[in-house]
Amino acid sequence: MDAVRVALLREVLAGTEWLDTTRRFAGVLRGSVVSHGGGLLLVGTPGYEPWHLAAHLVDEAAWSGTPELAPTLVRHDARASDPAHLAAGLGRIEAVRRGETLLVVAPEDPGGPLLERVHDARRAGATVLTLGRGDRDLVSMAHESLAVPESTDLDLDTVQHLISAGAGENALPAPRGRRRLRDRLSGLADRLTAPPPAPW
Repeated sequence: MDAVRVALLREVLAGTEWLDTTRRFAGVLRGSVVSHGGGLLLVGTPGYEPWHLAAHLVDEAAWSGTPELAPTLVRHDARASDPAHLAAGLGRIEAVRRGETLLVVAPEDPGGPLLERVHDARRAGATVLTLGRGDRDLVSMAHESLAVPESTDLDLDTVQHLISAGAGENALPAPRGRRRLRDRLSGLADRLTAPPPAPW
């Protein structure tokens, strides 16, 4: 999903809890990695690999000038013959250091082995963030958690797009009052057609 689609999605979600909730979670993610100078690990479950979120975070890291947002994708079935950016296995979580951030995306049961590693990572001093269906054991280990129930109108992939875009924002937008639809569309057009910021 590109920036235009994210902006349109945000306009549709304006006034709902999801926009504020995903921005808050994204702010926690950004704050955690920036304050510690990086070290973001991203892991899914044995049946779900969050490679799409990893790619978007890499893009946001480049666009926002925040390299700390670029994650290491930790894979359950990584092999030594995999390309370097896909070769980090679960042992990377075991080697976590104080100040690193572990983001767990779990749309399904995370399983005992992953839960044990997450627990050990928290004890080692990592900040643990979770995104998924709200698994009770996983949420209990998290410093910050965002649950996306199956009953909601948004799916987990859409929420991940909102989080990655929010994490790349340099500043949260000011709260908006009630505006006419025409004013909102005009503001959106201005933001989408504005030139990119000058590189430093």
